[in-house]
Amino acid sequence: MADKCDLCLLGLIVLSSLLSGSSGVDHVFISSGGNVRLSCNNALSDCTSTTWLYYNKFRHSALVELINGGMKKKDTERHESLSLGSDCSLNINNVTIEDRGLYTCQQYENGQQQGPDAHVYLHVLHVSPSSSSSSSSSSSSSSQTEISPGRSVSLSCQLYSFTGSYCDDWVRLEDIELLWVNQAGVDLQTDSRYQISAPDRCIITLTTTLLNEDHNREWRCEVTQRKQLKTSVTYTVKYSAQDDTQVTKVAVISVASVAVFLLAVLWMICRRRADNTRGTVDSAVKDENDHKGTNETINMSIPPAARANEQTDDHVTYSEVTSVNIKPVKSLDDHDDTVTYAAIRGTEDQPQDELYTSVKKNKSFTNQH
Repeated sequence: MADKCDLCLLGLIVLSSLLSGSSGVDHVFISSGGNVRLSCNNALSDCTSTTWLYYNKFRHSALVELINGGMKKKDTERHESLSLGSDCSLNINNVTIEDRGLYTCQQYENGQQQGPDAHVYLHVLHVSPSSSSSSSSSSSSSSQTEISPGRSVSLSCQLYSFTGSYCDDWVRLEDIELLWVNQAGVDLQTDSRYQISAPDRCIITLTTTLLNEDHNREWRCEVTQRKQLKTSVTYTVKYSAQDDTQVTKVAVISVASVAVFLLAVLWMICRRRADNTRGTVDSAVKDENDHKGTNETINMSIPPAARANEQTDDHVTYSEVTSVNIKPVKSLDDHDDTVTYAAIRGTEDQPQDELYTSVKKNKSFTNQH
């Protein structure tokens, strides 16, 4: 019996949809977590005559009165999310999938209904990740979950309609389509990285393996009617704080490794330059020392008195001997000169009383700086 009622209701809805131009039927699509405004097309100038009714077979077995005489009914569920606009429209904040259904606006004066009913069908689009523990009743327009790179994630995007199990037939009739796109609006079905499946026209699932660069990436599920965008839900990839810490540690270690490598290379370059400089200096010092030496001069002379007899004394001679000796460079502070005197005697048969030989040793330094 219930199935027959559902079929009858579906038939009435489809008929109303086909005649929407004259019967005042409106279809509104909204993403879960958003705010929506439902227009009352038959409103009078004074909203005190406005009544709003709601029907959802998944929540109630009969019509529920939300607004009566322009006043909100406080004994209804989620009454805190409802409000009446200045144009008699019904405003719903933070929409959930339970808010889908049929809304009817009526006008009453003196207990008599004025004009026809204005029907509004509300459809809610919702995304739920398979790795998320969120319940089906809690949702937001920008769904997020803490997951890790390298793991597979599946995102199910579903259009919750007033038709329930007959959603697939209604979607086909109304030319409604669901699809996943990236931030640029490109259909992800064209990318081999993503697997897109649609068990029916009211559900579309995206499956992919997360990469490191997917952190803060957005994927969007859109619903279109006759190729016109109606609403969308954005899913943002958020890695956990622990994953962020691991990524940070890896980055720090990588930077430190590169820094140590660069320091080692710099040290080797500096050491090689220092060795080359030291070799050049040592070679220069060696060459310089090779040109340095100590000169020893030995002067042998005859006193003047002996020189006077030089012409007559064949056995007395004198000579001057100069000797040069190259020795290692001594300290510049070494100024001690040694003078040695020696007496050279002639042959015994001729006296050499006044013959003296002086040997004088002088040091000289050549090639000084």
